[in-house]
Amino acid sequence: MSRSRRNTGAGTWLALVCMGLLLTSCADIDPRQVDVQLPHGEPVVKRTSFDRHLADLGRMSVIFGKHVRIQGKDIIDNTGTSKYGFGEIPRDITEMTKSALNAIGGNVVYIPYNPVFLNNEVVTGYSTFRDKLIPDVVLSGGITEFDRGLETRGRNTDFGVTTRPFNVNESWVPGDTISLDYSQGRTGSLARITLDFNLIDFRTMAGIARVQTVNSINVYKAVAEKELGFTIFGPTFGLKGTVKKVQGRHAAIRLLVQASVLQVVGKYLGLPYWRLLPGAERDPVVIDRVRRDYLALSAPARIRETQVVLFMKGFDVTVDGVLGPETRRVLRQVRPDIRLSGGAVPVDVYIALWESLADDLDRVAARRTLLARRMSAAGRIATGHPAGGAAARRPAAGSGSTPVAGRQGAAAAATVAPKATEEPFDSLDLLLRRSGRGEGKSVSAEALLNERDNGK
Repeated sequence: MSRSRRNTGAGTWLALVCMGLLLTSCADIDPRQVDVQLPHGEPVVKRTSFDRHLADLGRMSVIFGKHVRIQGKDIIDNTGTSKYGFGEIPRDITEMTKSALNAIGGNVVYIPYNPVFLNNEVVTGYSTFRDKLIPDVVLSGGITEFDRGLETRGRNTDFGVTTRPFNVNESWVPGDTISLDYSQGRTGSLARITLDFNLIDFRTMAGIARVQTVNSINVYKAVAEKELGFTIFGPTFGLKGTVKKVQGRHAAIRLLVQASVLQVVGKYLGLPYWRLLPGAERDPVVIDRVRRDYLALSAPARIRETQVVLFMKGFDVTVDGVLGPETRRVLRQVRPDIRLSGGAVPVDVYIALWESLADDLDRVAARRTLLARRMSAAGRIATGHPAGGAAARRPAAGSGSTPVAGRQGAAAAATVAPKATEEPFDSLDLLLRRSGRGEGKSVSAEALLNERDNGK
């Protein structure tokens, strides 16, 4: 027997032995042994990056004394993509909007829009409309844009090498070269979803000018592939992997809804909501409103409003409407470059102080409570309006005054001279309700308690 035949026989037996070992060690190759394992887990609470910010907006509404009752209309997809786009985006996001509004809390009350349910309750006699809350505003809107394939990019890398032919003089070897091939590729695409929100005044059914949002969010899709191939004397072996990742469009829309709700509610109430969002810019609509309302106050009222803000920031100044040495010292401590010419506090200084109240809500809330106690400790207050008169009328929520500043002529509510009667009071709520609210005017300390008195 020649050496070549002995080598061929040894190579064949070696191949058969390796194949047998492979088959016996891999039970999964047996077609009868078919099974699949499914991952399982317990339900988890859905949390997003805006949950805390919505709750902080509710706390801010209490601190700044702002109220609103919001009713939501059906919020749906207006692009038609949900119907003809194989469910890439949801058709109805009303429930997402309800959850976002209800997550705010504080002085923001959500009222569902469900006339069929209310009518059925009345027909069956289970309820009446007597105790139902009437909304101040209505939230309307929908998904207005879904642009797919705004941008698609791809990149590929290919590599291959082949050896020179080997002198293999064996008939069972189909080839005489060895080669290696490697390739990888990646493709990514960008889509954009846009959501519009508008607020409508419930009483007039007219849109509230400039209180609206148009926000967009980008969603991405990417595919990556890798392939590795070997060719050894003819036979080819290969490894290939593919992964496809699509950013959750429904989850992205929920974030978009929450951010838009936070913005539109904060804008309507005139709150520095942007301080809750890292990197957000100031809202010019809110800043302009605060500026106009502050400049409409008398000089003593402006000083009083500044003193209220300084006290809530942690400085123990006397809220008396007088720019005395104590208030001047604190102002120079906060703003060394301030110029107090003419005994007035510049509007830009006031706005900066007012805006900074949102930086530490825990501290400001505690100081708000302390100020209420100090004002209540006065024991008695002279009232300029009888109980149940014009002072008890409920003002339109979110309108009329800045979150801290009140209307001109009402700033010195706590020091009103006696006119007709004197009534004891045991809470700042009564103080505010009996001390100057009338003829559409709000007292300056409304930031310390609620603007709405609920008709009491």
